[in-house]
Amino acid sequence: MIIERRLKPRHTVDLTPLIDVVFQLVIFFMISSTFKVTPGIRLELPQSATAESVPLTEIHILAVSEREIYLNKQQTSLEGLPVLLAKAVEGRAPDQMRAILEGDQGTSYQLMVSVLDALRKNGIEGVGLATKPNKGPK
Repeated sequence: MIIERRLKPRHTVDLTPLIDVVFQLVIFFMISSTFKVTPGIRLELPQSATAESVPLTEIHILAVSEREIYLNKQQTSLEGLPVLLAKAVEGRAPDQMRAILEGDQGTSYQLMVSVLDALRKNGIEGVGLATKPNKGPK
């Protein structure tokens, strides 16, 4: 007597590879994400009867071309920049003003010098040039 056994296919899904992949993705995102934590230091400042607050005003300038310059998100041209700068400086001490100047790396050198001249003519000497950090080898 011959007994025939038929193999029945199993209809189950093996979840082990899926769990492995999800676990690796979770680890990848945990390692690659960055959290900016600003350190805080508690200070107890000394008291003074003659203390004055020193407000520093910052001007942000984005130079794209001679026809397109932004002063604190207000569009102007190179010719109109001195007028807007005079309005921004009006009523403030120029030595307490500082400016951040941004420009594309393809922006002409002459344009950047012209914007710096306009800033200096309005008494703003503290000018910073915005750059991005170099990612290359040190």
